[in-house]
Amino acid sequence: MTISNKKLASSMNDRVFLDIGNTNTKWKYKASYYETPSLNFSEVELPYSSEIWVSNVSSKLILNKGNNLHIVHSQASYKGLINSYKNPESLGSDRWLAMIAAFENNPQKAFIVLDIGTAITFDYVNNIGSHQGGLIFPGLVKIRNTFDQFQITKGVDIDELGQSTKEAWSKGTLSLIVTTINEKIRAIKQFDPQVKIFATGGGLSEIEKYFDFTYSFHKNLVLDGLELFANNVG
Repeated sequence: MTISNKKLASSMNDRVFLDIGNTNTKWKYKASYYETPSLNFSEVELPYSSEIWVSNVSSKLILNKGNNLHIVHSQASYKGLINSYKNPESLGSDRWLAMIAAFENNPQKAFIVLDIGTAITFDYVNNIGSHQGGLIFPGLVKIRNTFDQFQITKGVDIDELGQSTKEAWSKGTLSLIVTTINEKIRAIKQFDPQVKIFATGGGLSEIEKYFDFTYSFHKNLVLDGLELFANNVG
């Protein structure tokens, strides 16, 4: 290995990959993952590094810009993955990076990325790498907060009707999300039965037992996609 190649390898190993979300902020450094609530996050928590690669979908840019800071935006394509948006940058960087990770994990095969967070996002890519579009809708906490006078009970059975306002609201909001996801995946599987589903996001645990499909869970799909993107373009 030449001196210049050694410097390049050292620089790539020294990178921080940062995913700033509406609720939580995650980062990866030297194969280790970290997470904290976005409201509590400060850039002083990050280790010193040669470069910081950032996906930011929060309403505020938390980091100060610098020469070693790379803010990632969605592009028209990545290798054989094609963005369906007419304005590619308008696709959320978290969705694009999650698709990149799934694409690299599942080459030349159709897949769906389901991200259950503050918002729920759903993206379908066919077996030739063409993004067919997606959905965005509020996550369970956001929906339930629309009527703060209603209390919530956890561990409800959505196959039964509620017998109190608390039960009815808890079951109804959960059923709304679960039914939407199940129906959309069922519709896609009718014409693409081999499609693979990648699931991620902090809100998955509360609803996953109601899914009527199998999926592959990836806790840090956006961060993994961010690292792949940075290594490919940077």
